[in-house]
Amino acid sequence: MTEEIAIEDLPGVGPATADKLKEAGFSTIEAIAVASPAELVLVADMGESTASKIISAARQAANVGGFETGDVVLDRRKQIGKLNIGSTAFNELMGGGIETQAISEFYGEFGSGKTQVAHQLAVNVQLPREKGGLDGSAIVIDTENTFRPERIVQMVAGLSAKHGEEYDPTEFLRNVHVARAYNSNHEILLVEAASELSRNLKDKPVRLLIVDSLTAHFRAEYVG
Repeated sequence: MTEEIAIEDLPGVGPATADKLKEAGFSTIEAIAVASPAELVLVADMGESTASKIISAARQAANVGGFETGDVVLDRRKQIGKLNIGSTAFNELMGGGIETQAISEFYGEFGSGKTQVAHQLAVNVQLPREKGGLDGSAIVIDTENTFRPERIVQMVAGLSAKHGEEYDPTEFLRNVHVARAYNSNHEILLVEAASELSRNLKDKPVRLLIVDSLTAHFRAEYVG
């Protein structure tokens, strides 16, 4: 329902106001629904009363902030998949693997293997579920120019030896969609582009989004 509603459809949001909101990052109904009146006043040059009415309308349209019963949450949790990391100890530590419908953050010193884990997950996600994968594809937003297709080829060869069957590394590479982000604004735009790409991929649906590294550009551009 919310996908069919544009922010221009909200009462009090004309073309000029919509442009200001989008420029400030409020491009969806959901983004406006969770904003504060003060934020909209600041970026869209409107009164607080108008901002409150717009937010109220967005919340009704987006249907956010409601309550649900525990059994509904349990049913939804049953749909969560687990992605095998490739290490028995690591999988146990993560409760069976990386959960879908969630954000998992890997952090550590330079050279500790974070990017290697990301590469391995981009490979493993393509495996069938009975082999620990999610039978899907991966999107990689590369902010530090660390994606190496050669490493993917090596990891696929390792899987072939481990599982006793020949995997095609080219096919695995075709299911990893990579984009280089050159600054924080570009990174944000690529996240939006990733959402669009994931809606269009049907044969091998996107099951994993990797941002490596999430904070590099923000850390460099916003000092203090």
